[in-house]
Amino acid sequence: MAKARTVVSLSAQLVVLVLIALAFFMRTSPVQGLSMEPRVQSGELVLINTLAYRFGAIGRGDVVAFRHDGPTTETYIKRIVGLPGERVEVRDGVVSIDGRELAEPYVRFRDRRSAPPVVVPPHAYYVLGDNRADSDDSRNWGVLNESDVIGKAVVGIWPPRRV
Repeated sequence: MAKARTVVSLSAQLVVLVLIALAFFMRTSPVQGLSMEPRVQSGELVLINTLAYRFGAIGRGDVVAFRHDGPTTETYIKRIVGLPGERVEVRDGVVSIDGRELAEPYVRFRDRRSAPPVVVPPHAYYVLGDNRADSDDSRNWGVLNESDVIGKAVVGIWPPRRV
């Protein structure tokens, strides 16, 4: 009986610690728009790890949430394509990094748009939506400043069928 109480007590403490961690280091953001389909769909609620980049570097292929100043300040979710110091070019829908074509198995909806070459400055990133045919991204408004990154988009949590 004492052993069962210990297990229940430890389990309860663990649940409380997880809830505290979620409250302070995770946030959610609703997704509006089609730019990250099929990975993230419009209307989905996405869990964002706000601690991820305090302990690790942002990497190519990461899906990040960030503040974007447009007509209103919104939270955007896009994929990191270009890292600081790299030359990114989009020609007829094909992304090249430092002259080498980037393999992008996550892109299902391509387009034929081009964008002029950009050398990504320090503390900045080149971001694109997975649905290139319907994405407002670095091709339109330039690089993403590291200071605008909120965190790493981890998983869709709503609706439940997407978890």
